[in-house]
Amino acid sequence: MANLKEVRNRISSVTSTQQITKAMKMVSAAKLKRATNAIMQLRPYANKLKDMLANLSASLEDGSSPFLQEREPNKVLIVVVSSNRGLAGAFNANAIKTANNLISEKYSAQHKAGNISIVGIGKKSQEYYQRRKYNVIGDNNELFNSLNFLNVSKVTEAIMEGFLKGEFDRVEVVYNQFKNAAMQILTVEQLLPVPKSEKKVDTAHQVDYILEPSQEEIVEQLIPKNIKIQLYKAILDSHASEHGARMTAMDKATDNAGELLKALKLSYNQARQAAITTELTEIVSGAAALSSN
Repeated sequence: MANLKEVRNRISSVTSTQQITKAMKMVSAAKLKRATNAIMQLRPYANKLKDMLANLSASLEDGSSPFLQEREPNKVLIVVVSSNRGLAGAFNANAIKTANNLISEKYSAQHKAGNISIVGIGKKSQEYYQRRKYNVIGDNNELFNSLNFLNVSKVTEAIMEGFLKGEFDRVEVVYNQFKNAAMQILTVEQLLPVPKSEKKVDTAHQVDYILEPSQEEIVEQLIPKNIKIQLYKAILDSHASEHGARMTAMDKATDNAGELLKALKLSYNQARQAAITTELTEIVSGAAALSSN
């Protein structure tokens, strides 16, 4: 009977867990819809702005904007975009692992010299690097509570100011790019200095635009805006990826709980049948003993 009680308790516990994972899956599915709409609306604009800026700045000299100036990357800032909560499979672990690989493979000398700084967007990356005594700048854990362009711009402006002051020579962003609910692409992008376009200009089909005001003034205004848009896009991508990863993880957890319940119920029925058989055997044996007397 003790074994039956233990199995009943486990069945009750797994059933409660399954109800929780189902609810979390439904919540993530609703949030995923909104997050997907946000990134899908922004992505074409961000990509077009990036391409347009690359075409305009291709003919400019490197010194035309401080955000275009390539410097020896002695001091590096890495922006790691994660989430505030877990239960999203390997979502956070993969982003942190990618950032660690970037540090160890590309910036090992800077890391040994203590010239690696971290901006954690999300509690998981923030706490991870704080525990390991990295130079973690700022606290952006509240950003996801009100995720909009204005709030992200404040973080971007602080990064841009640090770059202009020479606190960082290069800024890289590590995030999960959203593809679909079941797939996220780990992405590393250079935010500062603004990378030059690697596309060759097709002079045969090049359009001769009339620019007003001057090309230099337009680029000067577009570059800061483009930097803000690119970081905002990365955070929206990661936000959608988080809900997709959590929805997938909770779906798998619900299925696993269902399989476990089947096994537990089978075990319970077998134990119950064995207990009934034992009781019947004892009754029959007792009756036989009485009749023989």
